[in-house]
Amino acid sequence: MVMEKRAITAEVPAAPRMPEDPAQLVPELAEVSAALFRATGNGSVPRSTIGLVQLRAGQIVGSTYLTVLHAGFLRKAGQSEERIASVASWWDSPYFTAAERAALALVEAVLQPSTDGERVSDELYAQVAGHYEGKALATLMFAIGQVNFFVPVALVAKPVPGRSFTDPWG
Repeated sequence: MVMEKRAITAEVPAAPRMPEDPAQLVPELAEVSAALFRATGNGSVPRSTIGLVQLRAGQIVGSTYLTVLHAGFLRKAGQSEERIASVASWWDSPYFTAAERAALALVEAVLQPSTDGERVSDELYAQVAGHYEGKALATLMFAIGQVNFFVPVALVAKPVPGRSFTDPWG
């Protein structure tokens, strides 16, 4: 089966691909979502770092919805436009701490195939663990998992970017 690509000049629809809200169809999702949010909001990792990691995840998987969503969360939290805009090129940006760089390197390693074998090398693990102790490192892993939990919704159902997180089908 050959996948057809949309012409680069074609308009992108301003309505979700899936007409029903998946959260309405599977209301049990609310409990899972709330639990993931509580787990990543346990205070062991700054919320801004989690937001940066989740923004980078949205960029990596190619989801405009997730990218716009997490950029908006970072803006509402008072993050500068320079930090938000430079997440895509964080390795060449002066706007991030060493700990944030380690977290961004981790999300990239987890989400991108490696040409060298193992995605998260011992060296990268040691760098990240140098900035985040046990609970914080586990929280970072769960933050990556949290955004990845919603990747299928973003890519399959295609909610409209920029709409409220609680009402993307509205």
